[in-house]
Amino acid sequence: MPSTTRGAVDRADDTVDRLLEAGRRPDTVLVLTVGDPHPWQQHEIGFGEERYWAQLTEGGDVFYADATATRTVGREVVVLVVNSPVPAARLAEAARAAHALAGELLMVCGDVDTVAPLFPGAGTPVLA
Repeated sequence: MPSTTRGAVDRADDTVDRLLEAGRRPDTVLVLTVGDPHPWQQHEIGFGEERYWAQLTEGGDVFYADATATRTVGREVVVLVVNSPVPAARLAEAARAAHALAGELLMVCGDVDTVAPLFPGAGTPVLA
């Protein structure tokens, strides 16, 4: 999902909304950020790390985490949010992790020129 780096979180939020409107259950969606944490993740961590990670185990809603988090588990849909310029190696690592966690669908929100080289042969980005 093409966007600017600055607009990647908003694009991801729109993407999640569309997935849910299309019938995906919230507990099947994982959102991973490459840069700053998603605002919802920041909000939930405010209640404590233990409670935050318990939500992943409970699996009742969309879960938001850092792309480098080691506790995440796969879900049907992973939305990777490239919301900060990061070194190419870190971005490639995040892309590999997101791809491995995505059971059915991997959506990537970010700058096309930055993201496209990570997924050779993946085709043309979908314009929303």
